[in-house]
Amino acid sequence: MALSSQTKETILVADDEASIRRILETRLSMIGYKVVTARDGKEALKLFKDYEPDLVVLDVMMPKLDGYGVCQELRKDSDVPIVMLTALGDVADRITGLELGADDYVVKPFSPKELEARIRCVLRRIDKEQIPGMPNSGLILVTDIKIDTNRRQVFKSDERIRLTGMEFSLLELLVSRSGEPFSRGEILKEVWGYTPERHVDTRVVDVHISRLRSKLEADPANPELILTARGTGYLFQRIVDITSFDSK
Repeated sequence: MALSSQTKETILVADDEASIRRILETRLSMIGYKVVTARDGKEALKLFKDYEPDLVVLDVMMPKLDGYGVCQELRKDSDVPIVMLTALGDVADRITGLELGADDYVVKPFSPKELEARIRCVLRRIDKEQIPGMPNSGLILVTDIKIDTNRRQVFKSDERIRLTGMEFSLLELLVSRSGEPFSRGEILKEVWGYTPERHVDTRVVDVHISRLRSKLEADPANPELILTARGTGYLFQRIVDITSFDSK
């Protein structure tokens, strides 16, 4: 299904394999995206500045600067959605990209349809409508944390906390049913749009929870906001009275 001409998002594809760049450029262009391609990490950073894409697809193994390095550079001052491509078989290597700030990963060899679905899901989560359970004002106060669901921003003691789109979507989901545990599989389906086929798939959730805790908790090792539901998954502390107010 092609995208509306009014929503022609730009996607940067960085991969040192010409065949993959060509296939992805063709496939993604056919469904309505504007695609720019890079053959190495240095070129990817330059094109990112030139085109300011809406999403980046990064291969891990690239010359000059690998995908991990590019991800680190982008995360210094950008929340752009990042999907990693990895041929690395070791689970720890796959998770590294997530720990550096990637939103999702796809293992090579992959089906172009699978990657297209992941891209659509990430972009949809960034632009999605407000989910049930949130106040109409879109503003919630929990201790010293202020969550603005309309602007998709979070503040801690009035200081803006930089979250990626998927981190915010995960936080919003947990807060919408505070006090109720979500299984890892349920979170993966609600936020990332797919069900786990392998145990490693749920590590995407674990890493994002860890990233959220490091940004929001006073002591990430002993969280008080985002709790572990033993044997189940995760939950946000029960909010007895959501303090909400109209934005000015």
